[in-house]
Amino acid sequence: MLTLMLLLSASAVAQNRTPDIKINKSERQIKAEKAENDSLNLEERPYFLLIDQSEKALEENDFESAALRLVEAMSVEPDNPLNVALLSNLGMIYYYNEQDSLALRVLDEAVVRAPKLIAAHENRARVLTGVGRDMEAFEEYGKVIEIDSMHTTARFYHAMIALYNGRLAAAEEDIACLNNVVPLWTNTILANATLFSLTSREREAISLFRKLIDREKLPEYYSALAGCLLAVDDLNEASQVINDGMTLFPDDPELLFHRAVLNKKRYLPDEAQRDAKRAIELGVEPKRMLEVLKK
Repeated sequence: MLTLMLLLSASAVAQNRTPDIKINKSERQIKAEKAENDSLNLEERPYFLLIDQSEKALEENDFESAALRLVEAMSVEPDNPLNVALLSNLGMIYYYNEQDSLALRVLDEAVVRAPKLIAAHENRARVLTGVGRDMEAFEEYGKVIEIDSMHTTARFYHAMIALYNGRLAAAEEDIACLNNVVPLWTNTILANATLFSLTSREREAISLFRKLIDREKLPEYYSALAGCLLAVDDLNEASQVINDGMTLFPDDPELLFHRAVLNKKRYLPDEAQRDAKRAIELGVEPKRMLEVLKK
């Protein structure tokens, strides 16, 4: 069985600590206001200079400087209505810098100040997921969906968390929305494949995981496809998929896990034990591995 974080890693940009320095809507508003001031030949305000300096520091992964510049900007103009957007960004900078508690405190304040600001709720959900508080993240993504029912990123993560916490109806509602709005999106395909694989519809999931591999060769796609093939006892194709995956990712623990299962099904106990031992060394939970080998 695939874990939630394993599958979510397929869309890591939304959940890992890699800074996303793309300009969001609120920052565009800041840039537009700054450009308007410049067109009037007004002297640049320290507020915007500090924001620029923060962005440059973030591009260089200097998180401490990036955070400090935003704090200074908000101090310069404490009544600026755009500060709540800066507060949301500040929370993410703290998260990038592995200051999780501080990140959540800042994002808590952001959503209190601006309960309709999607970016603040989305950032808070992202941090909650990153620290393992999945059900709180589920509720936060739900708030995003209440504000914008067509928000596809929120729908995707809301669905994935729901799937792994037994909330099938919620997941199916989210996935139905994705199928209607963005049917060809990679995350939509992944959500459907995950739904099928977790509801004993592995044969329906197989074609979708094949499609995902055609789009991008990620180890989690290979291991997910291998797991489905093993579930329907297609050992020959499972072997081929595992071999293809391990050619690219020889130390992937999930592929080793599935190769151990494959070897057990082929009555090769020594090979199965060897793969199981290596999979555990690379991070597979021993209990999970042993439960499979004992079946």
